[in-house]
Amino acid sequence: MFADSLAPAQSEFALGVAASFAGRPWRFRVADDRAALAMAQATGLDPVTCRVLIGRGVDLDNVDRFLDPVLKTDMPDPSVLRDLEAAAERLAEAIEADIPVAVFGDYDVDGATSSAVLMRYFAALGRSLFLYVPDRQKEGYGPNTQALEMLVRQGVKLVVAVDCGTLAFQPFAAARAAGLEVIVADHHQAEPLLPEVRALVNPNRLDDSSGLGQLAAVGVTFMLVVGLNRALRRRGFFEREARPAPDLMALLDLVALGTVADVVPLKGLNRTFVTQGLKVMAGRRNTGLAALMDVARIDTVPTAYHCGYLLGPRVNAGGRVGQADLGARLLATDDPELAASIAARLDALNRERQQIEKEVEAAAIEAVEARLARANGPGPLVMAAGEGWHPGVIGIVASRLKERYHRPSFVLSILDNGKAKGSGRSIPGIDLGAAVSAARAVGLVEEGGGHAMAAGITIDIARLEELEHFWAGRMDGAVEQALAADGLKLDAAIGIAGINADLVRRLAQVAPFGQGNPEPRFAVPTVRVAHAAVMGKGHLRLRLSDAGGRSADAVAFRSGDGAVVDALDAAFRTGEALHVVGHVRAETWQGRERIRLFIEDAAPAGRG
Repeated sequence: MFADSLAPAQSEFALGVAASFAGRPWRFRVADDRAALAMAQATGLDPVTCRVLIGRGVDLDNVDRFLDPVLKTDMPDPSVLRDLEAAAERLAEAIEADIPVAVFGDYDVDGATSSAVLMRYFAALGRSLFLYVPDRQKEGYGPNTQALEMLVRQGVKLVVAVDCGTLAFQPFAAARAAGLEVIVADHHQAEPLLPEVRALVNPNRLDDSSGLGQLAAVGVTFMLVVGLNRALRRRGFFEREARPAPDLMALLDLVALGTVADVVPLKGLNRTFVTQGLKVMAGRRNTGLAALMDVARIDTVPTAYHCGYLLGPRVNAGGRVGQADLGARLLATDDPELAASIAARLDALNRERQQIEKEVEAAAIEAVEARLARANGPGPLVMAAGEGWHPGVIGIVASRLKERYHRPSFVLSILDNGKAKGSGRSIPGIDLGAAVSAARAVGLVEEGGGHAMAAGITIDIARLEELEHFWAGRMDGAVEQALAADGLKLDAAIGIAGINADLVRRLAQVAPFGQGNPEPRFAVPTVRVAHAAVMGKGHLRLRLSDAGGRSADAVAFRSGDGAVVDALDAAFRTGEALHVVGHVRAETWQGRERIRLFIEDAAPAGRG
């Protein structure tokens, strides 16, 4: 038994909890402590940290590499990506000849950071790079013929499409007819047939064997820039231009931001990108990113949390409810005044986005609840559609529905032209991108694409019900299996005394946390709520205590149907003993550090 933890019970369910207040089973990631104890003895790490590592698939041979990822050893030769050498060589030719090049970026964080990586690289070479980001509402996702033809009229000869373009058949055919060359750097799921372009770099091409399919588009773009830098060096470009090669490591803060914000797994090369990128971000070398950190009031060492919840939403705000290219322009600029102005604008747009999101979420929940009442229970998929719902927030609302109903969720905005544009979010074990591809293959979806956890579509309104039935049939049984296999995964059980600063510092070695490397989650058995006070909009500030008189601070945020917060409040009034589950974090306020348990779920102590 660990000194500051409780050994997990040998049971199918952690602490015997088959159904918590949130309706979820609890399961330990690691069945017993033997492997953790062996790793602890071999490495000198504490047993709790070893349990966390083993729960993420890290074995003894890979501990050092996981805890200290290094780009030099973890990043493969960029040429392992199909078409990358061709793309790099064509871009090198264009740079040497100083022909007009444009980047066509998506309007989300991955697209903005991908665009900014190229823009900053070109600027370091003394070359300009046109930027085009489509308007979400007027143009929709990805390259379109009108935009590409406009770039041709402006004299552009070569376009690099980032975070989009893998399925842009018609627009790229029109571009080719107009004499415009295209290079694609993307990561979305591909089909057997690809557009005819100069080069299409995408690790999710069916004929790509790089094994890098988990990269975000910004990771693919960074690989392209590394290949381009090498091609220019081979050509003697830097000697002729009498300038040093750009500092590629300085671009990793953008790679980290885009990787975290696009919710790709923080494993392998992605983990290395983010770990090293956060170190670069801490130096505030990117003027635009530093200005954004200022408006987000980030005055500590940046983490993946800051990227995903404070910086990412602000970069996204321009594409959601404002000017689509603001994020990329901010991240690419070195002008402090311009950076401060754009950052302030994005901050204001983010507040506007939050209000719009709140209204659409309420309407979507009302629509779903009405359907559930008629259907007498949920199916494998949650769908909601409404007229006038802002297309810029439907993806966020889909994520909220997924969290509330624990099912793949799609939210669609019904347009005036008889079409609906939708955005979906999935749960582990259900590949939403593949579901969209299947719907495209049978003609149900006019446009669409994505990856396992997120996807988007355009569909005729008249076919919405047919699509829902198609997907329900495809997912029937699979969702319940995924939920049963998933449950709430716990890393260890700890006592009240284990909620301390030492644990937080030890766990920091396992960071950055995110998709694929979740923040460690701990069960704290048999505690009572000694104090509870409402804060904000129905959240609770708590004091937990155990039978030995030890106590710890905790916080519980109201989410979903509010069942967990309501149960904690009731336990304060009744004195009922509970098992609670959450994350142990440090908060700094006015120079003082406070350790708290952020409660995610709870269950009555003793209930199996």
